[in-house]
Amino acid sequence: MPDCRIETARPVARRSRRARRCRGSELIEFTLVFLPLMAMLTVTTDTAWAIFAKATLQRAVRVAVRYGVTMTSADTGGGCLTPAVKGIVQANSLGLLNGTSGLAKIKVHYYQPPTETSTAGVTDVSAQANGNQGGNIMEVTVLNYSLVPLMPRITSWKNAADKNPLVVTVNSADLIEPSRSPACIGTAP
Repeated sequence: MPDCRIETARPVARRSRRARRCRGSELIEFTLVFLPLMAMLTVTTDTAWAIFAKATLQRAVRVAVRYGVTMTSADTGGGCLTPAVKGIVQANSLGLLNGTSGLAKIKVHYYQPPTETSTAGVTDVSAQANGNQGGNIMEVTVLNYSLVPLMPRITSWKNAADKNPLVVTVNSADLIEPSRSPACIGTAP
């Protein structure tokens, strides 16, 4: 391996030949460092994107549940509860759930918790007109959101790059607060 330090005491002819040899070794060293660096940056960026998207969707459903369990008919402006909650999820998802395709991934369910005397578990009351009464449980879910990777994942040189999306599902639930004037339930889920 040539000594690639710059020496000013050497003659000019020897310096240029040595400089040519050093440039070749610098290029090889750069390539050996650059490729793993780019792979690490790609993995880090993709992982950060997935964490950001899931955290954004989780916050959106949490905000929507909090809004939905405290909402009255005066808060909806004449609208129903389920569409209003879905709108809150869309508004807080930072564009990840825009349009009708994003709206279709949002589900709002209402459950009646078991009483001390009943042996049955939680009952789904989403189809009932009074499903959003106080004491019931509201659950908001973003179901099967496809998160496409920013860069295709290459696991080996023999196989094609993996471009399959990561499927994300988030949900949040809380007890609906009692209200004198509950909003209409709307079409659920």
